[in-house]
Amino acid sequence: MSIFDKILSDNIIIVCFAYVIVINIITFIMYGTDKSKARSGKWRIPESTLLLLAALGGSAGSLLGMNAFHHKTKKKQFSVGVPLIFVFHILLLAGFIYISCKNII
Repeated sequence: MSIFDKILSDNIIIVCFAYVIVINIITFIMYGTDKSKARSGKWRIPESTLLLLAALGGSAGSLLGMNAFHHKTKKKQFSVGVPLIFVFHILLLAGFIYISCKNII
C-alpha cells in the first residue's frame, strides 16, 4: 500500500465517521422539531422524511429521538422499521470492520 492509498483510506474513514455523526444529530433534531410542531398544531415534517433520514445513516438519531421525545413510538413503520434499519446499519459497520481487519492481517 502506497502512502497515497494510506492517506486516502484514512480520510475516507474520517469523512464517513463525520457523516454518521452529523446525520444522526440532524435526525435527532428533526424528531424533536416534529414533536414540537405536533404539540402546537403547526406544519409537520413528513414521515417519509424522518424514515429517509434513518435510512441514510441516522437510525441511531431516530431511535434516540423517538425515545427522548416519545415521538412516533406507536406507529409500526417507526417502532419496527427504525430498529430494523438500525440493525442493518450495525451489520454494515460490522462488515466494514471485518473487511478492514481482514485486509490488515
